[in-house]
Amino acid sequence: MKIAILSNGNANYSTKRLVEEAEKRGHTVKVIKYKNCYMSLDDKHPNVFYHGKKLAKYDAIIPRISNNMTRYGTAIVRQFEMQGVWTASSSIAITRARDKLRSAQIMTKNGVDTPKTLVSRNTADIDDLLEQVDLPVIIKLATSTHGNGVVLAETKKAAKSTLQAFYLYNEDGTNILIQEYIKESSGTDIRAFVVGSQVVASMKRQSLDDDFRSNLHKGGEGTPIKLTPEEKRVAVKAAKAMGLHIAGVDLMRSDRGPLVLEVNASPGFGIEKVTKRNIAEKIIEYVEHNAARRNKKDKIGA
Repeated sequence: MKIAILSNGNANYSTKRLVEEAEKRGHTVKVIKYKNCYMSLDDKHPNVFYHGKKLAKYDAIIPRISNNMTRYGTAIVRQFEMQGVWTASSSIAITRARDKLRSAQIMTKNGVDTPKTLVSRNTADIDDLLEQVDLPVIIKLATSTHGNGVVLAETKKAAKSTLQAFYLYNEDGTNILIQEYIKESSGTDIRAFVVGSQVVASMKRQSLDDDFRSNLHKGGEGTPIKLTPEEKRVAVKAAKAMGLHIAGVDLMRSDRGPLVLEVNASPGFGIEKVTKRNIAEKIIEYVEHNAARRNKKDKIGA
């Protein structure tokens, strides 16, 4: 099978692991730096060019699109979709997952439990908003990632000051979310790695200081954890709601059960090192099974 990995480059750990496992299983793999691609928008020939050369047809692509390249990266994924190439993550699912407001709306619609979330573009609503959620509150930009653009406001005065500052300097019009703070999970969350309809690995992330954020990028520490059947069910349900077959689902344990914080469309592979689970192999197995089945159907229908 010919597989293309859309990535920032070979040095990325997740990319290296996917290449290793794909080649181990006899596949031909090419790492494509999608930012160096360009597209030919033609009704009959939706081609992708890389370093000036038209890319050959692939059996499957595995997108590893970074947050700061979402728009262009998903456009490249769409171009492959227009060619009929099977993709491990669709362009629309990646786009949805990158917008925290849209994600929250989708999960609410699909019955996935999340912390209470409020959003408004009107500074005059601040007092009303803060009346609807207990202090402290989490205030975040809808495009925040790795814990950046996320603030814990412990008092009403701090919350109002933070919101006013966000509204004032938010030049690109990014939505601002006010979210319920789950006291019983302060500084802790769970990353469940979903492939297909299964959780293939899970870890608890704990902040090492007083930071309420547990992201590994912020110095948090990861340890293996066994999920309850309910937590596994919720993680898979959240990924399915977002249309993602490969996802990192972030959960919190609350007094009212597991709550989904976020669904990541390009989850990092640091969880492999923590849990000693071969995530890359599970992904390649999933690609093999589903791309082969889709390509077989296409041949029959041709």
